[in-house]
Amino acid sequence: MREFVVQVSFALYAAITLGGAVWAVTAKSLVRALLGLTISLMGVAALYVLIAAPFVALMQILIYVGAVVVLIFFAVMLTRAQSEVEEEGPKDVRRLWRSGAAGIGIAGLLAAACLKHGPTLTREAVEISPAKLGEVFMGTYVLGFEAISVVLFAAMAGAVLLAFQRRKGR
Repeated sequence: MREFVVQVSFALYAAITLGGAVWAVTAKSLVRALLGLTISLMGVAALYVLIAAPFVALMQILIYVGAVVVLIFFAVMLTRAQSEVEEEGPKDVRRLWRSGAAGIGIAGLLAAACLKHGPTLTREAVEISPAKLGEVFMGTYVLGFEAISVVLFAAMAGAVLLAFQRRKGR
């Protein structure tokens, strides 16, 4: 019975994640695309909970939903002046097909790489304390964390700069 519940939960969370991603890619409005992205990221967080990684799920929500999506939302709102004209244009069907084919191709490559080189699956989740996880992240991967902060700062500074340039142009 437990296995069935896990499989149904996985199917539900995967459907939420993929549905949000498709909505994010196909939405005409940037705000709706952001909503789709948020739903997709929340689905990924639910998948982390399903594989017994609640700390990673919490970080997924705090970092991606709480910081990255809010930052993108601010950037969209600050640079929104000319985007409304672009959003109302007709959909390019060939572009959608190319995007779908590229997405399926990338997913196939990732699946092949995971099947060939991925770790062996165990039935029991390995417990890693948040303190140990923090030691690894702040020791071995500290350069990655600093790079992420620089990217977020550059995105915010770029959005503010674009907004100021458009206001001067009016």
